[in-house]
Amino acid sequence: MAGNAANSTPLKFPSTIPTVKWNSNPRICVLTKPPTPSLSLYQVQSLSLHNNCRFCSSFSLKASSSIASVGNTEYVVEPSTNVKFSTSLSLPGCSTSLSLLGTGYREKVFAIIGVKVYAAGLYINTSVSNELNSWRGRSATVIQEDSSLFNIIFKSPSEKSLQIVLVRDVDGKTFWDALDDAISPRIKAPTPVDELALSTFRSIFQGRSLKKGTFIFLTWLEPPKMLVSISVDGLPTGVEATIESNNVTSALFDVFFGDSPVSPTLKASVATGLAAVLK
Repeated sequence: MAGNAANSTPLKFPSTIPTVKWNSNPRICVLTKPPTPSLSLYQVQSLSLHNNCRFCSSFSLKASSSIASVGNTEYVVEPSTNVKFSTSLSLPGCSTSLSLLGTGYREKVFAIIGVKVYAAGLYINTSVSNELNSWRGRSATVIQEDSSLFNIIFKSPSEKSLQIVLVRDVDGKTFWDALDDAISPRIKAPTPVDELALSTFRSIFQGRSLKKGTFIFLTWLEPPKMLVSISVDGLPTGVEATIESNNVTSALFDVFFGDSPVSPTLKASVATGLAAVLK
């Protein structure tokens, strides 16, 4: 894990968000600073690489064409699902608005055919940047392959939230079973507190029909405490349940940002976003 930073300069989060899309014509976009010391704009270069992915990102400290607007709301489109994510959100239980850091999608394979189930975006309280100065200058690849930075983000007392947007109808039990199949193996010896938390978590989805377009928010207020909110019509106005178990909440974070994430595109996008703000 990276040590404490000597440089305490506050970090500035970009208004545009990197996205990741797998395709058969791979290229990678990397960031280069303009030759002047101005911080008004980061430029993007495209390079062809012999791999199977494409990172497309465009960062600017000002609004740019890569951000769309509806009324007074700015949003980023996750390209594989066309789901729109607001660049900032105010959620129930959070002390301040959270900023979007990256987006991706979850795909399940049925009979060798990949089916997209949901899009996801990670939002963080920008105060966590004060704990990441020692990671300045690290590349997206280094960040993505080293779980230390993600551990710092999880253990930080600042709020973060994962927004999941379903892109097809899903039975609540099916959704929970898939989530539980990923969470449970990460808890080696569940305690009664863990079992209660999992039972509470399960009860939210049992017998519930989750329609296409449903929003699910998993919001960590602090490492052992997580709020679950569900909405079928815009942002949630309340909290469905509170999950209090460090083992369960850390396992869930690891499902998305650990060494074997269920959405590689989400983790890669977040790593690219972190690399950009930690220049």
